[in-house]
Parts: sequence; structure tokens; C-alpha cells
Amino acid sequence: MPVVLRLQGFKFFFYSNEGDPLEPAHIHVFKAGSEAKFWLSPDVQLAQNDGFDAKELRNINSMVVQHRNRLEDAWHDYFS
Repeated sequence: MPVVLRLQGFKFFFYSNEGDPLEPAHIHVFKAGSEAKFWLSPDVQLAQNDGFDAKELRNINSMVVQHRNRLEDAWHDYFS
């Protein structure tokens, strides 16, 4: 499970085995037992949420948008 970024107590990562066929570029975000998944392209979009409230999701979405290039580059570097 490669961790790409740690920010404000959130861990941004992806799983080493993302399925067959490989899913499109995305990032998982974990903090205190809650986890969300965001698609990175074509636009940042929430794919799944397990435990975060709306305020936390807006904050996470902003962080994903801000660091999107870094997150997407790490995805492509790992899976290519």
C-alpha cells in the first residue's frame, strides 16, 4: 500500500492491487477509521465514502485538487 502523502492527519494512498483490469487513477484517503476514495481524472470526484462527514469531505476534496498532479504522477509511476 504505497502512501503518497500525509497531510493534516490524513493518509493518501492506493492499494498495490487495484483489481483486474486496473481501475482508473484514484486515491484513497484514511484518517481515524474513516476512508474515502477519489477519482483523479478527468476531474477530481468522490467515488466512495465510509465515515467522513460533509465538512471533512470538502476539506479532503480541496487537498486532492491541490495535490492532484503529485497523486496522479505517483499512480502512473507505480502502475506503469
